[in-house]
Amino acid sequence: MDDLTVDEQLLSEYHGAVPRHVAIIMDGNGRWAKQRGMARLRGHHAGADAVGAVVESCRYLQVEVLTLYAFSTENWQRPDHEVSGLMTLFDVYIKKERRRLLDNGIRLEVIGDRSQLSDKLQRAIAELEEASSGNDDMLLQVAVSYGGREEILRATRRVAAQVQAGTLDPEEIDEDVFETGLYTRGRVDPELVIRTSGEHRISNFLLWQIAYSELYFTETLWPDFDEAALLEAFADFEHRQRRFGMTGDQIGGGEDSNRQTSDRSSEPSILEIVSDEETG
Repeated sequence: MDDLTVDEQLLSEYHGAVPRHVAIIMDGNGRWAKQRGMARLRGHHAGADAVGAVVESCRYLQVEVLTLYAFSTENWQRPDHEVSGLMTLFDVYIKKERRRLLDNGIRLEVIGDRSQLSDKLQRAIAELEEASSGNDDMLLQVAVSYGGREEILRATRRVAAQVQAGTLDPEEIDEDVFETGLYTRGRVDPELVIRTSGEHRISNFLLWQIAYSELYFTETLWPDFDEAALLEAFADFEHRQRRFGMTGDQIGGGEDSNRQTSDRSSEPSILEIVSDEETG
């Protein structure tokens, strides 16, 4: 990756498992600012810097998909000045990071209810999504105005409409059909979900997709979450045994049961799969 601002030597020395899809609940910006006697918005600006470090690190480590929970449907209830500041910050981030994303093969997609965003922000998002649509080194999904329950209801309405129109037999409804109505259709589910700031909940994030994800909670506040903290999460993930309802003996067990995650040279990238689906 060009012009790294993170510790490349530290990243290069990591040889453990790397999840294909990492999802992060970025929490603790307000507390970080309060501890320093700053306004909450200053914490959000510091959190934006942490986003840059994590995006760079995941791209370097060849994570296929990185999903960041930036703004939930419930966050609209926050004070107007904070909401306005966050929307402005997001707009600034898109413009500031545009060249870096494009130059490093990163594809941006925003998931969530865009109808609540300003027309200006919607245009900026759509423009960068289009400009980066051909990139296939990493998919960066940013969840804005997103809620897991809302996403499931949206998919349910879509399936119900197809049944009502007579284009879908109820007996044909399965997980694959249902998932076509999700924002994340066609993507691999998160293997690792990280939440910062010491909170132990998922806060309406990717409720369908994280059914079998590994959960990692850290006391670190989001603005302080750097490449070293990310590697700690990956090292913890490496020692998890992902059984998907089976026994350890059935999946082979042992300390190598997860190491296959970091060796994906023979597997098609999820971006290649999605591109084929969209152009086919």
